[in-house]
Amino acid sequence: MSKQDCVLAIDQGTTSTRSIVFDRHAQELAAARQEFPQHYPHAGWVEHCPEDIWRDVLSTARAALEKSGAADRVAGIGITNQRETIVVWERATGKPIHRAIVWQDRRTAATCQKLREDGVEDLVRERTGLLLDPYFSATKLAWILDNVPDARARAEKGELAFGTIDSFILWRLTGGKVHATDATNAARTSLFDIHRQIWDDELLRLFRVPAALLPEVKDSSTLYGETDPALFGRAIPIAGIAGDQQAAVVGQACFTPGMAKATYGTGCFVLLNTGDKPVISRNRMLTTIAYRLNGKATYALEGSIFVAGAAIKWLRDGLHLITHASQTDDMATRVHHSHGVYMVPGFVGLGAPHWDPDARGLICGLTLDATAAHIARAALESVAFQTLDLVTAMQQDGGGATESIRVDGGMSANDWYCQFLADMLQAKVERPRNVETTAMGAGFLAGMATGIWENEGTVASEWARGSLFEPKMERNQRRTMIAGWHDAVKRTLSTYPAGK
Repeated sequence: MSKQDCVLAIDQGTTSTRSIVFDRHAQELAAARQEFPQHYPHAGWVEHCPEDIWRDVLSTARAALEKSGAADRVAGIGITNQRETIVVWERATGKPIHRAIVWQDRRTAATCQKLREDGVEDLVRERTGLLLDPYFSATKLAWILDNVPDARARAEKGELAFGTIDSFILWRLTGGKVHATDATNAARTSLFDIHRQIWDDELLRLFRVPAALLPEVKDSSTLYGETDPALFGRAIPIAGIAGDQQAAVVGQACFTPGMAKATYGTGCFVLLNTGDKPVISRNRMLTTIAYRLNGKATYALEGSIFVAGAAIKWLRDGLHLITHASQTDDMATRVHHSHGVYMVPGFVGLGAPHWDPDARGLICGLTLDATAAHIARAALESVAFQTLDLVTAMQQDGGGATESIRVDGGMSANDWYCQFLADMLQAKVERPRNVETTAMGAGFLAGMATGIWENEGTVASEWARGSLFEPKMERNQRRTMIAGWHDAVKRTLSTYPAGK
């Protein structure tokens, strides 16, 4: 058998599943991708079929391994996943008892509001670094237990298992032998004490979650188990797991405190490495685990934008203004300025720093001169404006001046967007040579556990910058545009006040 010097990364995202084989120099050998259906049973509800996800994990992994010609050289598998999305399944059969409730889902907004009124948010934030919001997993899990017949009783008897998507995939890959997750995913449930690194009994009581449901929590880079040999022709070690945004931190080699990355997928997530000390935000940023290696957690400040690439998808599928996302680059450059048009993409509420689940999308500043190009440009600009809001809040929390930020994800391929982001942030924007950093991060984690890469320093040496964008917009123009954005946000918040 040839030397095992490759890794298979499984990147299970919100709208698609990808599998990529990387070699020891982090070069992509082969990839396969499959979109899957979204389900919207009620306004503000978002669900996925877990069987769709499993089907696509298996088919894309097999396709990538076959196309790579290096299936026998794969030393391990890394998994990265859409965070906070949950599945509950039967331990005896592995069958889900309900569709997965997606991170975007807002059905538990009233529950979170009631918990806030009960005065428990400070406790939740102190233990978990998170706020009370439907975004996180705990209230979604309680909803399934309360709304699926007999689910709560079965959970208390130990008949059911809970997991974020990584945990469900791990269970299926190992033929039901391993029920585990990593610290980064556990940290997004509102049930995990990020300081003591344990499931918290008081939080379990608060959210009414039986401990018997929970997976074991492990390091992000470690041996979890092996695949069922029937799946890929041999047993392959599963050696890395991280939530998608934390995997991107690893893929972007943001290992030094003060380094930041922004990932633009369905949403946008900015993470700032704060080292071995968790920083509690005064500006409603999240405190989270960036990764855990050798039992030691590295922390980050995080800002979450619920709608980034999803706004472009809406232009395509909802308004039919475009047929391909790449067209937005051309449309944005077709007009010389925004013409005063602003989009606040609160389709599923607003994330940080507002955390308003009741907000809805708004387009303002329209005149008879406004065109489809102005709306497309406003959609792109809205993501940069929201990124600025996050970075500003992190600076106020003591994160320091942001001299540069590393970007990845679909929108980062848009040169116009990256330049506009640099102008808004007044900072350098670095785009890596390979923008598939989420999958690459999962691969790095698996590779560190299987000896392909020795440590973080070895991983960092594989990172390579592809493009650099530096700010060049005139100061007054920037100030005027930012003021217009803030006015648009105020209009949104006043039109859809929280709790109304």
